[in-house]
Amino acid sequence: MTHRRSLLLAAAGCLAAPGLRTQGAEWPSRTVRVIVGFPPGGSVDVLTRILAERMQARTGQAWVVENRPGAGGNISAEALARSAPDGHTIAMLPISIYAINRFLYARLPFDPDRDLIPASLVWDFPNVAVVPAQHVPARTLAEFVAWAKARPGGISYGSSGVGTTIHLSGALFAARNGIAATHVPFRGAAQTIPAMLAGDIHFAIDGLASYMPLIQEGKVRALAITSDRRWPTLPDVPTMAEAGVPDFVIMPWSTWSFPAGTPPRIVARLAELVRELTAGPEMERRAIEVGAHWRATTPEETRAFIQSELPRWQEMVRISGARVE
Repeated sequence: MTHRRSLLLAAAGCLAAPGLRTQGAEWPSRTVRVIVGFPPGGSVDVLTRILAERMQARTGQAWVVENRPGAGGNISAEALARSAPDGHTIAMLPISIYAINRFLYARLPFDPDRDLIPASLVWDFPNVAVVPAQHVPARTLAEFVAWAKARPGGISYGSSGVGTTIHLSGALFAARNGIAATHVPFRGAAQTIPAMLAGDIHFAIDGLASYMPLIQEGKVRALAITSDRRWPTLPDVPTMAEAGVPDFVIMPWSTWSFPAGTPPRIVARLAELVRELTAGPEMERRAIEVGAHWRATTPEETRAFIQSELPRWQEMVRISGARVE
């Protein structure tokens, strides 16, 4: 090889190296910001931090969680959409961003299909149908439906806000069973639970983690779980299908996503890391403790899954009658 050819190849290598780095060969090369559209301390925040810790240990770079709650996740999604597409800003985007808010809000400050790239599903959650033990006599879901239908004026059910999966699940349940029901939105389970214990609301289909201590104490009664099989920490609580309500598997899910324009190799690498770092019995145990189940999908599988979910959630928004201007 001539001296001139060696110099040319070396120069070409120097030019190619930055391109390789931007395509993910050296990703991440600095601190990764992980935006979470929920307050600190909740199940989503806890799971995000568990996974971010493992990401940090694997990659040797800091992964810093930034909580940006509000507007059904729209604030966090908009922050992601406006971020540089260099792979160093990620957001934990819930089901609402991809499958609900497009049907719920009159206007969004971003386009979920154009401005965001879902890299992988990361987890899903079962919800649990609960009633206050002191105020509702029902011990099974069938007994609750009969009690609710016979109650003058119907029942009230709580949620963590208009258009949340908790609201839409309650609306769907009431419609399916012919129950007259009034939706009472709160800011979260921390407000819903006192209202339930006081007898001000009669029912909720809410996140398992929020209600588990009350179920164990006997203050609320778990009537059914929305997963397709019984949950490990509630083996005696039937699924919705077992309790007499078929086709009611509702597992709200979340993705880790990038802003549009992020190099595909970085997107694929994040999906690979999610799969690697959520595997194993220890991670499974940690997820179950906060009422969740790890998911891991390729970017292609994630996009296909989201598209498959749209008709169902569009119909649930329609049934609820919810609309945010």
